[in-house]
Amino acid sequence: MSPPRPLIAHAVHRFDVGGMENGLANLINGLPESFADHAVIAFTEVNPAFARRIRRERVQLIELHKPPGQTLRIAPRLWSLLRRLKPVVFHTRNLATLEAQAVAWAAGVPFRVHGEHGWDMGDLDGSNRRHRHLRQLMRPFVHHQIALSLPTQRYLTEQVGVSPERVTNLCNGVDTAVFAPAPDRAQARRQLPGFDLPADAFVVSAVGRFAAVKNLPMLIDAFARVRAHNPAFAQRARLALVGDGPQRELIDASLATHGLDAVTWLPGARADVADCLRCADLLCLPSLAEGISNAVLEAMASGLPVIATDVGGNAELIADQDSGWLVPSGDAEAMAAAIERYFSNSDLLHRHSAAARQRAVTQFSLAGMVQGYHRVYSRFISERH
Repeated sequence: MSPPRPLIAHAVHRFDVGGMENGLANLINGLPESFADHAVIAFTEVNPAFARRIRRERVQLIELHKPPGQTLRIAPRLWSLLRRLKPVVFHTRNLATLEAQAVAWAAGVPFRVHGEHGWDMGDLDGSNRRHRHLRQLMRPFVHHQIALSLPTQRYLTEQVGVSPERVTNLCNGVDTAVFAPAPDRAQARRQLPGFDLPADAFVVSAVGRFAAVKNLPMLIDAFARVRAHNPAFAQRARLALVGDGPQRELIDASLATHGLDAVTWLPGARADVADCLRCADLLCLPSLAEGISNAVLEAMASGLPVIATDVGGNAELIADQDSGWLVPSGDAEAMAAAIERYFSNSDLLHRHSAAARQRAVTQFSLAGMVQGYHRVYSRFISERH
């Protein structure tokens, strides 16, 4: 009888639609099945529809139903759970789960990993003192930290005081077989349910959670600016906002204010994001802060140039003026100019499309990401066994 496989327990605030959560699903699917078993511990809830993205068997999905407030309110239940599961590795992600590292230490989990994936509205650049002090307080309980972007890696070593040898920079990866350009875009558009487009439509897209940090009203403003002075764009352009979240009502109101309801597709959160991207001409990411954006990687793999704000890890992904365009944060006029530049110059659009696809394939593959995590986990699992 073969010995039981070691268990990796992954902690997230909520296992639902989002770039970090999608990356976790991809990681679990991609790691060798013989390497380890997995448990996903959601401090609040698990979205059953989203959880179906995990294709592996023997993955436990556990909800703790944490009420609003501090993680310590669920500490006794989490301690009991970890004592029962006996994971070899406990991996928390982002600030919302960091305090659980102390609970895992108390429960005797041998190896503890924390990942910093990006910032939120409460701390767009890591300058929040309370957040920094919490990271410093939890630092002794964490054996290894994973930073998804180089700015985050520098923040951990320079501001939080983590030893450089205890930090690994691991960028997200994208499945370049699933996310790939459409052989026939016109046919792809005809086959996508609910997306009724003119044959010559120019589709500007955004994909992700409708949250304040994503700053989608800036994209709506930029799109409206181009329409206001470019009649050809006003006739041909369509806006596709794929996703959902707490700012949905605000986005609906912004679209109505700018008179864009009739030219905007709002399909909600979709499982067929790859098909949606194959129908677009470019992706815009107006975020106020980012770690490493899955939406950018998926768009690049789909052969789309990306116009993004120059925040967080965006400059690591996008080769400015080669595979996309970086614009200042909050500058709707600059984003409008970049959108119009692609609309008016099809040669530029095609060159940057090809460069984006090539960059995704050669530098940001899903296989490379999985190998990186495998190396980190292997250090601890091999030591334990």
